Amino acid sequence: MDYIAAASTDIGISKSTNQDSFGVKVLDTEIGRVVFAVLCDGMGGLSKGEVASATVVDAFNKWALGRLPVLCASGLSDNSVSMEWNNIIVECNEKIKLYGKRCGVSLGTTVTALLLTPTRYFIANVGDTRAYEIYSSVSTLTNDQTVVAREVSLGNITQEQAKTDPRRSVLLQCVGASDSVYPDFFFGDIKTNAVYMLCSDGFRHEISEQEIYSFLNPNVMCEREQMTRNMNSLIEMNKQRQERDNITVVTIRTF
Repeated sequence: MDYIAAASTDIGISKSTNQDSFGVKVLDTEIGRVVFAVLCDGMGGLSKGEVASATVVDAFNKWALGRLPVLCASGLSDNSVSMEWNNIIVECNEKIKLYGKRCGVSLGTTVTALLLTPTRYFIANVGDTRAYEIYSSVSTLTNDQTVVAREVSLGNITQEQAKTDPRRSVLLQCVGASDSVYPDFFFGDIKTNAVYMLCSDGFRHEISEQEIYSFLNPNVMCEREQMTRNMNSLIEMNKQRQERDNITVVTIRTF
């Protein structure tokens, strides 16, 4: 398995700072080449969201460089990855909360982490950043931890109503602003000739899955420069449609 990774971020049309943070690493390991990516969206309504998002990305990047090669050599499993990622998220939650108390500010962040190996994908998620698999169609691999997602699952509103619900960005939990944090974990078989995507919620509110597929399907994502152009086209489309949040997207093409 081989990969091409690309990423793009934009401050958007209304915010004074970009509170999104991300990291992408392609690593050679004992089990072959792997990709680790993480994306965090600092809370837009909270102070210093960029500090919270960068804190979590930094912790995961250190894990990818230090612990991931060890796990690949000793035996990578769903349980070992989820345990270590859970520990990182819980520790970051406490660290960010303490920082907020010391500085007298409120801050928090979502997180979606993705590990692609030659046979399997591993995902952790808190909040409403998302992971997708784009193959013959666009498939969402994560579940939003939001009020509207919970309302949809309970049958109180429809998916269509959720798109315009004023509570669509209200999170059930986030790292740094929750007393305790409980990540969701997702695992599955990786596909060859597919695109795996992480994005902040600012990337997806104003565009459709059909538009995402048109610009990011595997047939039009074959080299890094082309991948970046396609992602930037969707970012500009979001801005033209008056998306007001920061916008970040990471894509990995498998071969």
